[in-house]
Amino acid sequence: MSLIPKKGTVYVVDDDEAVRDSLQWLLEGKDYRVKCFDSAESFLSRFDPREVACLIADIRMEGMSGLELQDRLLERKSPLPVVFITGHGDVPMAVTTMKKGAMDFIEKPFKEDDLLGLVERMLDSARAAFSQHQEQASRDALLSRLTTREAQVLERIVAGRLNKQIADDLGISIKTVEAHRANIMEKLNANTVADLLKIALGANTAKA
Repeated sequence: MSLIPKKGTVYVVDDDEAVRDSLQWLLEGKDYRVKCFDSAESFLSRFDPREVACLIADIRMEGMSGLELQDRLLERKSPLPVVFITGHGDVPMAVTTMKKGAMDFIEKPFKEDDLLGLVERMLDSARAAFSQHQEQASRDALLSRLTTREAQVLERIVAGRLNKQIADDLGISIKTVEAHRANIMEKLNANTVADLLKIALGANTAKA
């Protein structure tokens, strides 16, 4: 059973204490878990990538800016959904963040309902990414149970090779291929070749 709260975590990164306090009050009032940081640097040092979470960050801050923070998250290949808080003059900068993958930006002063709608959209995205990660971890755990030879056989099954062709490819007998197939089916909890394909192709797609 997951210990992650259903609504997820909202990170707030802003060097303005009043903004942090108001956002924390608003979001906690809607049953979100909120973690506030006064700088991008402190956030990066304590950010937990295993959480179902999203990020609200000011685009202009002392030290590392919101743009630089986004670049650091991209370098880490973080799937964390981000929305930026901007002043009127920062809109062109905010558009740049969206081209880099930010979900949206909101101008000050912003409407509470607009922000709450964005937070829920971001957490929906985060939940989907977290679910995909868990599915991939489950597939990887199953595939790690295969021996090197079994992995070679599976690769050829996925490629559509017949038992005789696999035997020729690997220099082994057809009976040995059949034995490997049976072991692969058992280890991967697969009842059909279609099940094998879902596991193997799912893993390959995630790594592509």
